Amino acid sequence: MQEQSRIAVGLDIGTSKVRCVVGQFGNGESKSETPTIVGVGEAPVSGGLRKGVVVNLNATAQAIDEALASVERMSGRQISGASISINGSHITSSLTRGRISVGNGGEIREEDLLRVEDDAAAVANVDANHEILDIIPSSYGIDGNENVKDPRGMKGIRLEVDAHVLTALSPNIQNLQKALEIAHVGVHRIIPAGLSAARACLTRQQRENGVVMIDIGASTTNVIVYDEGELAHVAVLPVGGINVTNDLALVLKTDFDIAEQLKLQHSVAGPAYRKDGSVNVSVKIDKQLHSFSAETVDEIVEARIEELFELVNRELGRIGKNGRLPGGAVLAGGTANMRGLIEYAREALSLPARIASFDGAEAVPDSARDPSYMAALGLMLMDTAQTPSTTGKSGKRAASDAAGKAGGMLAGLMKKFKS
Repeated sequence: MQEQSRIAVGLDIGTSKVRCVVGQFGNGESKSETPTIVGVGEAPVSGGLRKGVVVNLNATAQAIDEALASVERMSGRQISGASISINGSHITSSLTRGRISVGNGGEIREEDLLRVEDDAAAVANVDANHEILDIIPSSYGIDGNENVKDPRGMKGIRLEVDAHVLTALSPNIQNLQKALEIAHVGVHRIIPAGLSAARACLTRQQRENGVVMIDIGASTTNVIVYDEGELAHVAVLPVGGINVTNDLALVLKTDFDIAEQLKLQHSVAGPAYRKDGSVNVSVKIDKQLHSFSAETVDEIVEARIEELFELVNRELGRIGKNGRLPGGAVLAGGTANMRGLIEYAREALSLPARIASFDGAEAVPDSARDPSYMAALGLMLMDTAQTPSTTGKSGKRAASDAAGKAGGMLAGLMKKFKS
């Protein structure tokens, strides 16, 4: 008989790439075990998503299938389901309060927490075309005593909760599920990408001190704020790394592929952060060399980075946390690798800043340590799949019934650099 082990799977469906991480747990039943990463894989998304939203089912499904096929080859395990990310500015968060009377002789139990969270969801102002993704308690109150962190086992008559209710547009959820169904992937949970990235890279101490995680994706940026250990704010900004590429292509009048290579190989967060003294920067595409003024490239990039951090500061201002998060800023996503970005973030946000890192598993491949993998790693940690997987050869993935359950800047630049 083949030895069985439990696996957890995180599938991050991004605008430019689908990334997957498989973690293996031992034969024990404990959920607190530290997983070992046994598979990572990714595949490019060619026109399947726009700003985190599915716009082409088959293209999205094909990217999902390719990423999972890659991770199955590496891990030797068949993947039938995963915890999935959802992204886009359609994701909303609202703070609401639920109230219930406590039974059980006044002792608060786990079922009371579930009931009061349900009441918070029931009174939340959720748009008719939105579905609730998750309810995240912030703090509880017992008979007027506020800021209770964990009321289980305590006595009281009235239990209240302040909770964040996270929602997403129903059609966007359904289209994501449809793409997964085409790819024969079951859904264990659907989780906003920013929250899963925060799960991977934020420490408990940072959450207690107050911290903002800025996950800069291809076309969106997730802003997640924790304070005193609890979720304080969630926002998804419609700006990401692809905007830098578009700006370079338009202002420099060059092809998108050249602009993308220029961004990946030579971009810095602004002229002040270029330390190599380059006067020109060049990329080679199809054996042809394309050269550009380094100063011009840096100024184009800086304009977009400035806009991004202005938007982040606006979100922090909404909750009164501008420059008031001792845990600082943690930057995730592929754009976090941009030279000078951490220094720019420190100045723009008046906060300490660092690149996201991950320490929550054993045997993490170097590729998965990149900040672009934080969401997939967090999804893996949050995955609740309990289906054992043998060490046998990977086979065809099976669809799961769970799939239905998850309830004027650019113009100015072009004028400035017009030749």
